[in-house]
Amino acid sequence: MYRDKTIIAIIPARGGSQGLPGKNILPFCGKPLISWTIAQALKSKYLDKVLVSTDEKKIADIAQKYGADVPFLRPRRLATAASNIIDVLIHTLDFINRKEKKYDLVMLLQPTSPLRTSKDIDLAIELFFREKAQAVISVCRSEHHPWWSVSLGNNLRVAEYLGQGKLHKNRQILPDFYRINGAIYLTREITLRQNKSFLGKSTYAYIMPVERSLDIDSKLEFTLAEFLADRERSKRTSF
Repeated sequence: MYRDKTIIAIIPARGGSQGLPGKNILPFCGKPLISWTIAQALKSKYLDKVLVSTDEKKIADIAQKYGADVPFLRPRRLATAASNIIDVLIHTLDFINRKEKKYDLVMLLQPTSPLRTSKDIDLAIELFFREKAQAVISVCRSEHHPWWSVSLGNNLRVAEYLGQGKLHKNRQILPDFYRINGAIYLTREITLRQNKSFLGKSTYAYIMPVERSLDIDSKLEFTLAEFLADRERSKRTSF
C-alpha cells in the first residue's frame, strides 16, 4: 500500500513460447526465470499482492513455491501468442474482485525482465503518485537511434529512412530517444478498464539503465541476461 492505495502486481506467464520454449521457468542463474520477478515484487515496500496468471500447472506450482499467489489457471483462449495482455489483466482483476477485494492500482511485471529490481518497482510507484500520473511505464535510452532506421523496398532498395536530412549527423548531437523496455507498467484499475492501455496523455516514464532493461525472447538474450546478472552479483560480493 502507498498513500492509502492498494496495489496488486500481476505476473503473466503462459506455457507456450515461440522464441524460447518454456522460457518462463528455464533455470536462470540457478533458479526458474519467473522466480526472479516474484522475488522482486515480494521485496517491494508498496505492493499488497503478487499474483501469477498462467495456463500451465507446472508454472503455477513453481510460482507458488516462490511465494506468489496463483488462484486459478488462465483459460486457453487467453494463453495464445495472439492473446491481448490487457484482456489477461482484466480477466485476472475480474476473478480477484469476485473472490477477494478490489485493488486501486494494478502493476504488470513481465517475467522476461529479470534484471529489474524491487527499487525500480517502488520508484515507479512513487513517480506515479508524485506526478499524479494516469500511468507509468518503464523505458530506457534507445541503443539505436530511430533516425538511422530504414525501410526496404523491392530488391533491397532503401525506400525511406526516418531521419530524412539528418542521417549523417553525429550521434552526440541527436536528441535522445527512449524505448519501452517491458519491465514495469502501472495504472489505476479503473483507468485500465476504461482505456484498455497503459499509454495516454498523462503517462509518465520511469527511466531504467540499458543494462537492467533486457526483455528475454531468445536464447541469445537469455545468455546475455545471465551474464549481466552474474556480473552484478559479483560486484556486490567483491571486496
